[in-house]
Amino acid sequence: MSYPNKVRIVEVGPRDGLQNEKTIVDVNTKVELITQLREAGLTYIEAGSFVSPKWVPQMAGSHEIFAALSMQPSTHLDITYAALTPNMQGLERAIASGVKEVAVFAAASESFSQKNINCSIDESLARFLPVIAKAKSENISVRGYVSCVLGCPYEGSVSVAQVDEVAQQLLHMGCYEISLGDTIGVGTPASTSALLDKLLASIPADKLAMHMHDTYGQALANIVIALQMGISVIDSSIAGLGGCPYANGASGNVATEDLVYMLTGLGIDHGVDLDKLLIAGNNIVAKLNRANGSKVACALSPEA
Repeated sequence: MSYPNKVRIVEVGPRDGLQNEKTIVDVNTKVELITQLREAGLTYIEAGSFVSPKWVPQMAGSHEIFAALSMQPSTHLDITYAALTPNMQGLERAIASGVKEVAVFAAASESFSQKNINCSIDESLARFLPVIAKAKSENISVRGYVSCVLGCPYEGSVSVAQVDEVAQQLLHMGCYEISLGDTIGVGTPASTSALLDKLLASIPADKLAMHMHDTYGQALANIVIALQMGISVIDSSIAGLGGCPYANGASGNVATEDLVYMLTGLGIDHGVDLDKLLIAGNNIVAKLNRANGSKVACALSPEA
């Protein structure tokens, strides 16, 4: 069985992981977490989101986070700190904060799009056109997310053709990469394979990434399928933090610790120090006063 020689891990814990936590995390704690993740060897970290604090209180202070990170010694020249920017106001704030990479998100489900951002899929894509154009004019890279690619909490199954259509449109608009999100974690190796069979017929593997939630314990199995099919970019969240506020029972993202352990076992280069990762994960869950969602962390750090 063929696997990529190297996998790029996109660490989404400081943004996607923390945004739904009930315990508000202060800016200094977030900066400490991001610093520990960087020191563990992660080179792409979602550091914040320029959304209204009224709707996502956990993301307040993102501009302070990027300011603090910009003051740190530049020991990793290839480090990317990214931010989610759902609209032009968010992008303008990101530009003012010196952000060099941003992300936009659309859904493959009409019901989810309406519940999540109060507009249709087509309307959401139309909103992104000026955002992506402005970002590119500022030499800011844009990553695209597509949610509910393997199932929707409102519609159930989601058309593979619809996922393909949304991904194709985001690429055409200027996103350099599309992250495929199993938002409620219902995917299986069979449905993951069927989805990628369709998408890879017209989209190069190096334009796709996987963003798997572990609600049914299938995230790593689905990632193995994606790796076998040539995908080499995987999103994950420290300590398995995260979830979806619009999807009942949706547990967190696949834990970065678990992903790293599996990649190491497969002999795939990832550049991450697991011991340092464990420290970062145990520190943040202690701050949140919650259990560590990583099985590897629980096995190697019984006190976690």
